[in-house]
Amino acid sequence: MGRQSLRWGILLLAALVSLKGEELPSCEDARKVFQLRQIGPAKGLPETTRAGADLQICTSKNLTCCTKKMEERYQLAVKQDIQQVLQTSSSTLKFLISHNAAAFQETFEMLIRQAENYTSTLFCNRYRNMAVEAAIQEFFTDVGLFVFGIDISTEELVNRFFDTLFPLVYNHLINPGLTDISLEYSECIRMSRRDISPFGNVPKIVIGQMGRSLLSSRTFLQALNLGIEVINTTDHLQFSKDCSRALLRMQYCPHCQGMTLSKPCMGYCLNVIRGCLANMAEIDLHWRRYIQSLEELSSAMHGTYDIEHVLLNFHSLVNDALTQASINGPKVTEQVNKICGHPVRKLALSPGYSDQNKDNQGMKMSARDTEGTLANRRKEFMNSLRLYKTFYGGLADQLCINELAAVDGLACWNGEDVVKSYTHRVVGNGIKAQSANPEVKVKGTDPVINQIIDKLKHIIQRLQGKSLPKHEKWGLLQTGSGGSMDEQVSGDCDDEDGCGGSGSGEVKRILQITDWMPDKTNLSDVKQIHQTDGGSTLDTTGAGCTGMPAYMTFTLISVVTLLLGLW
Repeated sequence: MGRQSLRWGILLLAALVSLKGEELPSCEDARKVFQLRQIGPAKGLPETTRAGADLQICTSKNLTCCTKKMEERYQLAVKQDIQQVLQTSSSTLKFLISHNAAAFQETFEMLIRQAENYTSTLFCNRYRNMAVEAAIQEFFTDVGLFVFGIDISTEELVNRFFDTLFPLVYNHLINPGLTDISLEYSECIRMSRRDISPFGNVPKIVIGQMGRSLLSSRTFLQALNLGIEVINTTDHLQFSKDCSRALLRMQYCPHCQGMTLSKPCMGYCLNVIRGCLANMAEIDLHWRRYIQSLEELSSAMHGTYDIEHVLLNFHSLVNDALTQASINGPKVTEQVNKICGHPVRKLALSPGYSDQNKDNQGMKMSARDTEGTLANRRKEFMNSLRLYKTFYGGLADQLCINELAAVDGLACWNGEDVVKSYTHRVVGNGIKAQSANPEVKVKGTDPVINQIIDKLKHIIQRLQGKSLPKHEKWGLLQTGSGGSMDEQVSGDCDDEDGCGGSGSGEVKRILQITDWMPDKTNLSDVKQIHQTDGGSTLDTTGAGCTGMPAYMTFTLISVVTLLLGLW
């Protein structure tokens, strides 16, 4: 025992002699960085190097500037750092999708509002005595609810509109002498509409157009919202304990050696980050398919698949339906009499049609360009989104190249010391490649990532029309033997497809899209413009003749949309 004490005494004396006139290395740089980055309190930070026997991760054969408490603080800091880097790297993509999702939703709301105003204008100017009871507001409320996520049958909402319209048309247009008829008789007329078909094939055309265009727009919007969810999920991913230790060793262990300016070697960085993001890299294949499916749907959304085209021409088809019912009036009356019997006739107080002067009230001619349409906005968005197809597959590499690693050729940190180059094998991306990773151990798949992959698979199927109810499938991706998609959708076609010209002249689509929309707008102050076949435009500003609150429709839609978001 005496010999051992003597030995330690000699060693201590030797150490003191060797340090005489020579101070221990300073930890000033490590202290400064620790405080500047606000990693933790300055109290208790070593001023000179010390033995690091209590350290668990930043172990070294050399003296260290770190304590166990500093190491624990570094552990918290490195998690915050990697999340910050992830959020910064995805910020542009997230803004691109979220900004456009909001813009498209506002545009859809504006389109529905315009279509409702155009239809009200039609009734106010030509069928004024039917305007109040035509259930226009109810119809467009249902349209909005469907587009923004409520499960409503588009076929049923169209049928309901024309069912409600038929008694009005029968009483005011076909037989204007019929007034004060019983509710039972009106209900019988309403119920007979689908058997009598007073509006010809117009309801069928509208059902086809609404089903295709509203469903594709709804799915497109849902896909964008899922894209935001994917990014939010990966931005806040929880990393494994082994990953956190590897990140600490890569980022802050050099500070313990006083090397606060050193960066990890490129190969070393790739191994650590590819290991930490191995589960995230599994999203890559599905993210590529997601963007590809969005592109395919977007490119097919033309003609009767385009919500702008369909909604802004709805009133024209309604006018065609009313005209056809008037022309077929005697035949329709005969059929109604057979089914419902003969009503009591009284003298009409006013004709069903307004005079020609009233037809033209509120309609002004003005010029309008075609820039900024919904289709153009969609095309610009997809051109930008296409650049992010490989975002998740190349994320680890981008983080190391742009943010974390040293430039090739410079001295760099390899996890133990500063060296000229990293000598270990560099593994690839994805979970399977990590079995040979010398820096990070990856233990299976992350359930959070698996869940987001399942959601991507589902929306991809919806974008491709493969998981929809039979009556809602659109077959956008099959051109068949009849020619290209453009020929099928926008070229010459029969009336059943709903793209034939109408007796009142088909209205061409013009909608100015802006990045800003007011929170509240008086519908009567919104400038509504149609372009007719002659190249002139039709101004239907302030067309409301019924005094119905136009924003009641969108108050309901907004409330439902908010509730869906919270759900």
